[in-house]
Amino acid sequence: MHDHVHHRTGNGALRPLVIALVLTLGFSFVEAIGGWLSGSLALLSDAGHMLTDSFALALGAVAAILAKKPADRELSFGWGRAEVLAAVTNGLIMLLIVAGIAFAAIDRLRNPEPVHGSTVMVIAFIGLLINILAAWVLYRGERTLNIRGALLHVMGDMLGSVAALISGAVIYFTGWVPIDPLLSLLICLLILISCVRLLRDSVDVLMERVPRELSLPVVGETLAAVVGVRSVHDLHIWRLDSSTISLSAHIVVDDLTAWPAVLERLRETLIKRFDIDHITLQPEPLEQLQPRIIDKVSNPQ
Repeated sequence: MHDHVHHRTGNGALRPLVIALVLTLGFSFVEAIGGWLSGSLALLSDAGHMLTDSFALALGAVAAILAKKPADRELSFGWGRAEVLAAVTNGLIMLLIVAGIAFAAIDRLRNPEPVHGSTVMVIAFIGLLINILAAWVLYRGERTLNIRGALLHVMGDMLGSVAALISGAVIYFTGWVPIDPLLSLLICLLILISCVRLLRDSVDVLMERVPRELSLPVVGETLAAVVGVRSVHDLHIWRLDSSTISLSAHIVVDDLTAWPAVLERLRETLIKRFDIDHITLQPEPLEQLQPRIIDKVSNPQ
């Protein structure tokens, strides 16, 4: 017998993704033209970055639409992990972008080219404002892995605009051209750190890892301490998608007739203390398990 409690909020985030897509795609062409005219690698790199980000945001928007689709016969848990797959794809794309920018920056250090600092400053400043607006829109959206992936791209654009602005100012006032590729390499490092974290969190979901903010033994001990519970075994905790934590377990009780009240106490404990709202619990009467030794909390299988 299974008792199943399912509470889930929508995890689509279409509107902020579409707004960020329009802003990013529109300005990427402006920045590309400005980078070509000024000879700035920082601007050209950021323009290519923004153009790729437009694809990433479009991918995220499609994933947000899919995530809203209800469960069906083939996908009984729904399409929520489409957003996680989009986050993984965006993370991998970002790794390629970082590698490309780093390669171009190293080449530019070996073979310096003239850069028009004033043009770079003007375009980079406008780009910074556009990126701040896009990041603000995304930050106010739902905190899914998909939104995090999109926000990572936009934050990378923002850092790129800052780097271009600084390099333009340095070149304009001092004429020191190497600042352009050097700042590009610094931005690559910052983006890489965030990218690795995003991929780690996405892989955690796909591998059904226990959420990092939770401890399996602690959750098990807490459930076992609920009145009416003798022991807990076959405990599993994982994320269905960016926003839904699932739990399943076998609960050993003295009396099955008391199960409805025990279930309600277990459900309330999981929601209030651990914010776990997708719960599947199977009661087992104590007499069925008496031939073997029952630990208070067993290790997960």
